[in-house]
Amino acid sequence: MMEHVVTVYTWLLKNILWLNILFAILLVFFERRNPTSTWLWLMVLTFLPGIGFLLYLFIGQDMSKKKIFQQKALDDREIKAKVTKQEKKIFSEEYKYSNARFMEYEDIIKMHILTSEAFFSQDNEVELYFDGKEKFNAFLESIESAKEYIYIEYYIIKSDGIGMKIINALTEKAKEGVEVKVLYDGMGGRKLKRGAFNEFKKAGGEVAVFFPPFVPFFTLRINYRNHRKLCVIDGKEAYVGGFNIGDEYLGLYKKFGYWRDTHIKIKGSAISALQWQFYKDWRFAAHKDNVHYELEMAKPEAGGNAGIQIVSSGPDSKWPSVKDGYFKMITNARERIYIQSPYFIPDDSMLEALRVAGLSGLDVKIMIPCKPDHPFVYWAGMSYIGELLEAGVKFYTYENGFLHSKLFLMDDFVTSIGTANLDIRSFKLNFEVNAFIYDEEVNRKTVEQFHKDLKYCNEITMEQYKKRSGIVKLKESVSRLLSPIL
Repeated sequence: MMEHVVTVYTWLLKNILWLNILFAILLVFFERRNPTSTWLWLMVLTFLPGIGFLLYLFIGQDMSKKKIFQQKALDDREIKAKVTKQEKKIFSEEYKYSNARFMEYEDIIKMHILTSEAFFSQDNEVELYFDGKEKFNAFLESIESAKEYIYIEYYIIKSDGIGMKIINALTEKAKEGVEVKVLYDGMGGRKLKRGAFNEFKKAGGEVAVFFPPFVPFFTLRINYRNHRKLCVIDGKEAYVGGFNIGDEYLGLYKKFGYWRDTHIKIKGSAISALQWQFYKDWRFAAHKDNVHYELEMAKPEAGGNAGIQIVSSGPDSKWPSVKDGYFKMITNARERIYIQSPYFIPDDSMLEALRVAGLSGLDVKIMIPCKPDHPFVYWAGMSYIGELLEAGVKFYTYENGFLHSKLFLMDDFVTSIGTANLDIRSFKLNFEVNAFIYDEEVNRKTVEQFHKDLKYCNEITMEQYKKRSGIVKLKESVSRLLSPIL
């Protein structure tokens, strides 16, 4: 046996150059990557033979994407037929808006319909949560009130204090005969204890894992993670936003301190789109389609007046729909753009849009954490700040714990809240979902919260930025160079 291992190892050493050339050819001819990313991977393969290939397996693999997501693409076509009717009415100017202000942003609405099949609903009620305790208290109340079904989809679910509290609550509802389905990501759920869902399954609950690891706690697939966080209850309430399920989101981890995030609860027709998104993800992960889904515009009990489009994107999408939404908000803004994101790694188009917005005299404020949860990503983000400061964009670091909020504010009417960060990974490699909300009241409340957060921030001035040490500049340069392959 040992002789065979030695023989294989020797053969690999002798042929590593040719293997590298083969991988490089596959990279260039079979993957449709950004040229910058392709060149960077070619350099990694060339200068780090063997090691470069292992890195590529972990964070660069892209060749099987089309095959992997073939079924999901078929599912996406099904919703297209449902949206086409509304699309024709809007584009032929026959669609009746309940609020005249919706007309001002019809180009954004049209774009989301075309790129994400995100039908527009205008009868929604939105409740905002900026604190983990408030969010989880409301979440548990909604679970306890469920009568028919509960569909939960989270990137991270942990078997700690709040995690087990939620799992136990779901178990009790399953015992009552409520249909309960839980979907979590294979990487995000790697810290779940074995047996965390045993009682839940015995009670009739179902669990599915999105791209589960081949070996427990270990996966080669770092890309294509399901970063969505949503929940639908009885088709009457739905949650979406930045909070995962774990004690750190309650501010109970010393490393992060207080956890500042943004989440919403929706009542209204927009729930149908979130339910449809769960259905597609569940069918892909569980290989089952036993989920209630209804795409018709349901008559909501709430009777709200907020316009909402649920916009999803991922590596299976034709267009980077959430990113396009962010871009459109920046380019359409007439007064202000406020952004909160834990990661700030814009691609060239986003960087240019923000630069032009700043130079145009718009009030552009971007808030990022003062402490990184991923240092490499943090330093990459800091490298982009200088040129935007010169353009008049203002940057702030949140000092009261960790900022995880994914918030985009445009003027006094349009707000985006969801799971997508302002970085390349969210734009291209992860599955994301955001609610694009058209409503003055929601916008006003989020602006107020933004200003409250500013009280706990330090502004990054150009003078401070220029005083960075040589070591810091080196970290930023290296991190930025590698950012296209993140």
